[in-house]
Amino acid sequence: MDLAFTAEEQQFREDVRAWVHANLPAEISHKVHNALHLTRDDMQRWAKILGSKGWLGYAWPTQFGGPGWNAVQKHLFEEECALAGAPRIVPFGPVMVAPVIMAFGNAEQHKRFLPGIASGEVWWSQGYSEPGSGSDLASVKTRAERRGDKYIVNGQKTWTTLGQYGEWIFCLVRTSNEGKPQTGISFLLIDMKSKGVSVRPIIMLDGGHEVNEVFFDDVEVPVENLIGEENKGWTYAKHLLSHERTNIADVNRAKRELERLKRIAQAEGVYEDIRFRDEIAKLEVDVVALEMMVLRVLSAEKSGKNSLDVAGLLKIRGSEMQQRYTELMMLAAGPYSLPFIQEAMEAGWQGDHVGAAHCAPLAATYFNMRKTTIYGGSNEVQRNIVAQTVLG
Repeated sequence: MDLAFTAEEQQFREDVRAWVHANLPAEISHKVHNALHLTRDDMQRWAKILGSKGWLGYAWPTQFGGPGWNAVQKHLFEEECALAGAPRIVPFGPVMVAPVIMAFGNAEQHKRFLPGIASGEVWWSQGYSEPGSGSDLASVKTRAERRGDKYIVNGQKTWTTLGQYGEWIFCLVRTSNEGKPQTGISFLLIDMKSKGVSVRPIIMLDGGHEVNEVFFDDVEVPVENLIGEENKGWTYAKHLLSHERTNIADVNRAKRELERLKRIAQAEGVYEDIRFRDEIAKLEVDVVALEMMVLRVLSAEKSGKNSLDVAGLLKIRGSEMQQRYTELMMLAAGPYSLPFIQEAMEAGWQGDHVGAAHCAPLAATYFNMRKTTIYGGSNEVQRNIVAQTVLG
């Protein structure tokens, strides 16, 4: 196991850092570093900048227009973007559905869908979870009935992140009730502008509109939008999840937010408190340990060995750290972290803040991060998976 970067990798890091510094809009970086609300335009603007460079699909092979980077280069790219204050790449198009289309789609689907994903022009959403089907995706009930050259789709998806912006959505749909539940699922691409598709907001605890319910009422979907074979969607869904391996740990954002926590603690006068410094130190040790685990996975992939099957463990530790650093920021600011009026902030509030300006988003961020141990497969389920696949 080699955790040291080579001279070539260090040069790659420097090149990426210089490009990001030159091309990341300062106003977007300011929002990210200060946990301010990112609009659709902010996120898609950065996606298009990356797309023009050929880096939005940074994990793609060269045959599909990607840079063909290895695992270490991808990690360094993610780290430099995070530390610079770039928004996270909205993963549903370039990170999730694109690899499935590449692996299981036909040549016509490659030509039709991949360019719009690579350029950042087309916004994709994910249609997996349903009421009653979260971590247990094999129980999905959204139905797609084949009628000639169309599927008629009826059902509901929920917790659809940023679905209010979606132009296309990839869905797990049930096309058969025979055999095991997993064997009757298909992978379907649906135009969200189709008649019968409706999106309803779910307002979260922090007051934000981040997730949605999506309803399908007799939605007609051409058969050519089926990826691969009918009833083989479970296989394709597992392939998709394999592409979240180290990314789901979000260690690079944790490193950036750790520095923000230190800045807030210093500004609020608690950084010199030994007990509070102890809490920061414990978090920093955990962040470094998580980074070492990510690098172990990358080292295995780089050397051609079987990578460590610890995706569930990465998700558990990464999500718990996200909750911990937002909690410590709240504790550092104390009661000044409570007042927050989303509408006033977005409208460009010019009056005095109750406390320093950096305190305003802290409560909302804390509440928002309560979700991290639930999404992507709850941590309770992930612990069972780790016990079965890693411990035996």
